[in-house]
Amino acid sequence: MAATDRDSFTLVITGAPYASQAPQTALAFARAALEAGHRIDRVFLYGDGVHLASALSTPPSDETHWPREWASFLQTQEIPGIVCIASALRRGLVDESEQRRYELASHNLLSPFQIAGLGEWVEGRIKSTRTLYFHGGN
Repeated sequence: MAATDRDSFTLVITGAPYASQAPQTALAFARAALEAGHRIDRVFLYGDGVHLASALSTPPSDETHWPREWASFLQTQEIPGIVCIASALRRGLVDESEQRRYELASHNLLSPFQIAGLGEWVEGRIKSTRTLYFHGGN
């Protein structure tokens, strides 16, 4: 099936930044897709990919800060960045609501990412003409 100007994508990232190339490859694809006139409906982080939404990530100053790169891209392009709640909680990533729910000392979700359930992934599969997965190298 040839791509058309009306193609839209849901991107699913399962590889962690600094442990795989998945976030970098997905961002390069997203930028190219938009430049070619396509649409990104949402980005869904699952498994270790949720580390991309951590506000506590602090890479060395001479390395690209992939969480900030993604946050800036999503905000500028007004694309929803969804973090799987089950994957996030298992990996210690929480927003203010989950912080209160579990009576935790703080929250660490980077804006504009939002925590949600797998229903967001399903909705993306339905709404988008294509769903692409960017996995870690394991």
